[in-house]
Amino acid sequence: MNLSNPNVLIVGGGHVGLSFALLLAHHGIKSTLVEHSRYPVIEPEADTARAHYLDARNTALSRRTVQIYQEIGLWDRLQSHACRIDKVLISELGSFGRATLDKQAEGVESFGQVMENAYLGRQLLVAVQQNELITLIDGATVTDIAQDEQMASITVENDDGVQTLSAPLVVACDGQHSKVRQLLHIDVDTHDYQQVGIVGVVQTDKPHRHEAIERFSEAGPLAVLPLTDGVGDGGTDQTAGYRRSVVFICPKGEEQQYLEDDDKYLSTLQAVFGADAGRFVATGKRGAYPLSKVLAHRQVAGRFVIMGNAAHTLHPVAGQGFNLCLRDAYALANLLAQALADDGDAVDFGRYDRLAHYEKSRLADQKRVIKFCDTVVGSFTHPNPVMKFARNVGLVCFDKIPGIKPLVATYAMGLKS
Repeated sequence: MNLSNPNVLIVGGGHVGLSFALLLAHHGIKSTLVEHSRYPVIEPEADTARAHYLDARNTALSRRTVQIYQEIGLWDRLQSHACRIDKVLISELGSFGRATLDKQAEGVESFGQVMENAYLGRQLLVAVQQNELITLIDGATVTDIAQDEQMASITVENDDGVQTLSAPLVVACDGQHSKVRQLLHIDVDTHDYQQVGIVGVVQTDKPHRHEAIERFSEAGPLAVLPLTDGVGDGGTDQTAGYRRSVVFICPKGEEQQYLEDDDKYLSTLQAVFGADAGRFVATGKRGAYPLSKVLAHRQVAGRFVIMGNAAHTLHPVAGQGFNLCLRDAYALANLLAQALADDGDAVDFGRYDRLAHYEKSRLADQKRVIKFCDTVVGSFTHPNPVMKFARNVGLVCFDKIPGIKPLVATYAMGLKS
């Protein structure tokens, strides 16, 4: 293991941290990535069939996210497990307002892709392990940090003992409860939505036809997304096209009944989505995730950058969280690449004015996405009948008035930031 002279230290090896390391390597920038958990041993050519046809968490990747992975040469190994979204059906439970986004009408290849988290993480990890510019240290806990005019450092503890790692720049992608953010004494604004997201996979008796269904209720936004399931990929000829990811949101305290009782869960989904998805016939294991918003007051502190859920943890409505994080990672990697091109061997990747420029440049996109998520969650969970009527009129207007859909679709695909 070569720990000498990394250009960047990355704390947190989830999807954002792994992706950022690969973005840096694409520009010839060396990094050392430190992850608290232990990664599984993965053979690159091992069988990639899913463990169970109906068990998985999934992520909706925006069109811009797909483009970023294409740019660094990763999409070829991802696309076999990606299911494109050709159409989005939007409505409110028990109301008249409906709207549809169709890829042909908007002139796009798709609105994004849905992929299993496990497969995305697997491929990111394999790519990192194979990249000579990335050193990976797993099973390591950050216990302290420090910085001066030339360097930033982190103290980590693992089976090899305690060691200090240094680089001109440290980027913390260590999650909603970021240890690095705490050590930097960066305050956060938090909001508990008093909701729980129940995430799982179901099978319906109607093929998904690459349609995503977004339905709003007083409990929160609910979504059914298309998934791949071809022969040799965890499915069969009989099940191809009938496998879907579900994000079901309920008030906090009510989640247990939906986790333990398959019939209760399926019948509730049926009542919410009606005939749009067909009949819900089977389900796998579900996971429950309390929903909250966490926004860091600062994203740059000296030679440290806070990124990913450490910087902004959002409500999962419209699947914007990971896509926003990846756009942050892409922007910072490009800025560092430009610095390398300008300054050569004399480059200081942790120069504060450069990092402050990154933070400022990302605020507009971040604020727009945060405002969008808050507006959707707030307006569609408000029980006032006048508000309900107004938002359904708004859905009808969105569906019928020319010029609105292309703008919204562009933002949703992450193509304008």
